[in-house]
Amino acid sequence: MAGIVNYIKESFEELKNNVSWPTWAETQSLTILVAVFSIIFSLAIWGIDTVFSRVIGYYFNLING
Repeated sequence: MAGIVNYIKESFEELKNNVSWPTWAETQSLTILVAVFSIIFSLAIWGIDTVFSRVIGYYFNLING
């Protein structure tokens, strides 16, 4: 049990002293960038899905007469 506690203490110490954290302005701009690209990507996937569903629907309507 002492090994786990020591590991957690060392992990927090490393996070405080050795990790370079971004500034608040950097964090905000990167968060906005990720949100914008997520929205663009989801719209692109939605568009492709819509086109494929219409093509498949047209194909099945064509085969069924």
